[in-house]
Amino acid sequence: MTSTMTADSGTDIFRFSDEIGPKKIVAIHDPSCDLKAIVVVDNVGAGPSIGGTRMASDVTLAECFRLARAMTLKNAAAGLAHGGGKSVIFADPAMDPATKETLIRSFARAVGDITDYIPGPDMGTDERAMAWIEDEIGRAVGLPRELGGIPLDEIGATGFGLAIAAEAVEEHAGIGLRGARVAVQGFGAVGHHAARFLAERGAVLVAASDSRGTLTSRDGLDITALQALKAAGRSLADAPFGTVADRDAIIAVECDIWIPAARPDVLNADNVAALNARLVLQGANIPATHEAEEYLHRAGVISVPDFIANAGGVICAAVEYHGGTQSQAFSAIEDKIRSNTSAVLERARADNVPPRAAAVALARERVLKAQSLRRFA
Repeated sequence: MTSTMTADSGTDIFRFSDEIGPKKIVAIHDPSCDLKAIVVVDNVGAGPSIGGTRMASDVTLAECFRLARAMTLKNAAAGLAHGGGKSVIFADPAMDPATKETLIRSFARAVGDITDYIPGPDMGTDERAMAWIEDEIGRAVGLPRELGGIPLDEIGATGFGLAIAAEAVEEHAGIGLRGARVAVQGFGAVGHHAARFLAERGAVLVAASDSRGTLTSRDGLDITALQALKAAGRSLADAPFGTVADRDAIIAVECDIWIPAARPDVLNADNVAALNARLVLQGANIPATHEAEEYLHRAGVISVPDFIANAGGVICAAVEYHGGTQSQAFSAIEDKIRSNTSAVLERARADNVPPRAAAVALARERVLKAQSLRRFA
């Protein structure tokens, strides 16, 4: 059962609304499998919205709103023929696989008629989950290779894009990659690929964290060994090398490049002063609060916004959706993220504003232009 939320629902669902969106908010409830979910279609000015399906026990309506808007800006900044949307499922992603499949398939059937939303993988979902959605409604991205997809998590599309953003920063701000010390907060699908691609460019991973702890080594961590540890279902805290600390210790690790690649708002007013880095590459969606972004700007730390730096995944998804190949996806990621990162840094320097302000201005201009060309956007 699905129901479209209204202002009479008792929830102030319009507190984030503006001339861009959101266009549509749908609440989903299927009592037969205890499915509870929300879909936000923020904007379709440039085309049907693309956005991941996130599964977590503590997701919120506000988080879904913010993530959908981030997708609108991300897709616009990347010049894709898609608007932004997002969906969240209120559940523990570590549940029994058969139960998870039942939940995802129920979700898919519920969003089948929301034709201006194309689901993709996100935290708590993966290529297999997208295969279930595709099987139910014939509409998903980030599919397994066996279904003709480009498995963006497997190939590390988002991590590759972060490395390209770092190269663009190197050209504009002189933060070299060879020998650069990297710390990754959230050593998952995005974080470990980012570390790998940066290592290929001469950087050194000196710290990484997951939900159970932080692992550090001044001489550098073995990325392949860490990947094997995670693939075996173990924590970085179980590594037989390096120094283990609590998970929040990652914030104060001395490094050149700091990558948040986990949950929203991990950098905030309470902890941002402890950050000891020259460059923040936002691998996660909305990983920093407004106060944290302002602090970084005043402190002279370059922070490349999420919807610029981590757009590799959705660029790959769009290439897949339109029938492109993996090599075309990597080429598009490199071209779009390099040029967009450069444009944002140049605009931020010229206007003396934080990179996020420059990026939002650039993306909003593109969204509004797209809307002006459509009758029912």
